[in-house]
Amino acid sequence: MSRVTVLDHPLIKHKVSILRDIHTGTNEFRKIVSEISTLMAFEVTRDLTLEEYEVETPLEKCTGYKLSGKKLGLVPILRAGLGMVDGMLSILPSAKVGHIGLYRDPETLKPVEYYVKLPSDVKDRDIFLLDPMLATGGSANDAIVSLKERGCKSIRLINIIAAPEGVEAVQKAHPDVDIYIASLDRELNDHAYILPGLGDAGDRLFGTK
Repeated sequence: MSRVTVLDHPLIKHKVSILRDIHTGTNEFRKIVSEISTLMAFEVTRDLTLEEYEVETPLEKCTGYKLSGKKLGLVPILRAGLGMVDGMLSILPSAKVGHIGLYRDPETLKPVEYYVKLPSDVKDRDIFLLDPMLATGGSANDAIVSLKERGCKSIRLINIIAAPEGVEAVQKAHPDVDIYIASLDRELNDHAYILPGLGDAGDRLFGTK
């Protein structure tokens, strides 16, 4: 799978297993989602460009490094994507945050867009599109289209758990988008839930079920 990165790290595997557990409560679930997002941020930002500058230490001058190039933007897909924002911001504090609201029609299982609010300079930023789950790929594809319609050219999709069907759908529709996932699961069931998955990420994050 070109342009797909599965983060095969022991800490991430450990924390994803906690998320899967039916006995993990809302408070811990929310905390672990944030921690996994922070860990994923290290890999997602691995290829950001740097520029050198002079730093004066208490003993001598040396070469330091700072991020260069485009600024960053975090765009969670509402509502579950909100759970990933704080973890990302903990190491990317200067990133601006936009929001895209989508819900899945229970009859057609297709996403419906109901809200979009993005930074005014979104087209000039490297965008990290956040959603804990990549199931059918419908919501991700629609969100990517929404970003591209507003001029975004650099988009990375970041999911904690993904189904092969969703990965394939996004790759087919948007071959220019890099996908980062913590776990590639087995398949979707008849109701478009990921197996083995972790249930509904939004409900478990916000205690609504």
